[in-house]
Amino acid sequence: MAKRAKTPRPGQRAEILMRRRNLKMAQSSHAYVRGSTARFYEWLEDSKGKLPAGPSIWICGDCHVGNLGPLADSKAHVDIQIRDLDQAVIGNPAHDLIRLGLSLGSAARGSDLSGVTTALMLEEMIEGYQQSLAGDFDDCKGSTHRPRPVQLVLEQALKRRWRHLATERIEDVKPTIPLGKRFWELSKAERRAINELIERDDVRKLVLGLKQRDSSDPIEIVDAAYWMKGCSSLGRLRYAVLVGIGDADRDTSSLCLLDLKEAMLPAAPRDTTADMPRDNGQRVVAGARALAPNLGERMLPARLLDKAVVLRELLPQDLKIDIDRLTRTEALEAARYLASVVGLAHRRQLDNPTAKSWSAELARNHTKTLDAPSWLWTSVVELVGVHEMAYLDHCRRYAMGGEDT
Repeated sequence: MAKRAKTPRPGQRAEILMRRRNLKMAQSSHAYVRGSTARFYEWLEDSKGKLPAGPSIWICGDCHVGNLGPLADSKAHVDIQIRDLDQAVIGNPAHDLIRLGLSLGSAARGSDLSGVTTALMLEEMIEGYQQSLAGDFDDCKGSTHRPRPVQLVLEQALKRRWRHLATERIEDVKPTIPLGKRFWELSKAERRAINELIERDDVRKLVLGLKQRDSSDPIEIVDAAYWMKGCSSLGRLRYAVLVGIGDADRDTSSLCLLDLKEAMLPAAPRDTTADMPRDNGQRVVAGARALAPNLGERMLPARLLDKAVVLRELLPQDLKIDIDRLTRTEALEAARYLASVVGLAHRRQLDNPTAKSWSAELARNHTKTLDAPSWLWTSVVELVGVHEMAYLDHCRRYAMGGEDT
């Protein structure tokens, strides 16, 4: 077991997590966009842009750039897909386009790119998205098809092995989770509940379902800790669980790292007429299986301490795309490519007539100066301005005199 450092007790976590979340959101305007999903939808509802009624399908609901990246499936095949489905709902795909446009627009401003570049990025977004709706997007075309920042992170993902994941996530390849800044000690109730969860047959099947694992191998918890991770997830239950697989005496033992996260009520607006799971853990997994099959097949909904949670195994190849600094060419290529990835996730759920109808709707309301829907431009411009003002106020309120972010 890991050496037990002094860490916050469960009753002390909330204040620390809130303070850390506020500081993370103050790092940059782009970070603020990533961490303000609920406010995004509040502001969008007040926006002057009239959105089209897109087809009712599973959407990401929080479709910013950092929520896309390489994901491995159970057989170690890697694709660029949506990597965070906490906000997934059956809703309007226009919301994903606006959220992605805002994220790209914020990244462009952080890269000192002009407003003209932002307008061109939205044009490239729509072009790439419609390419996927038409069935013309093929992410297997190779490096010449992907923008440089995406190709670099994909190449990095393909080279990664367990030691990289262990060093990055738990700071060591030794079979322990080091307590300290990121990992905190569990309460007795948390440890007991996690032990009971890992003993379930469906969890065992999930852990042993990856390539080259024997379905008869035993599994056991090696170590577990509360995990202070991410920005939008700060404040909810989050655990890292290190699981040993196999019999060490037979030299077949191995390790896997499970991410156990509380599933919260989504901020993204849903289609109230759609048949969607009421349990938030089941909702997240259903959305993942529709939008990101590589991730969805590695996820399992459960209940822990009477709360909905989602369990998944972290793989070394799972990375996020980080494009905080972009050249003009990279910005345009990234906008087209990432929108194509989102379009592919949406297209999987549509029959041909519906895909053609939605594409035709996106081709409407273009202007003489912008080859993209006017509602997309209006929404992104308004939201960039609102988020910038809110970000500055957030920094004044929470980061003045605070610790180094």
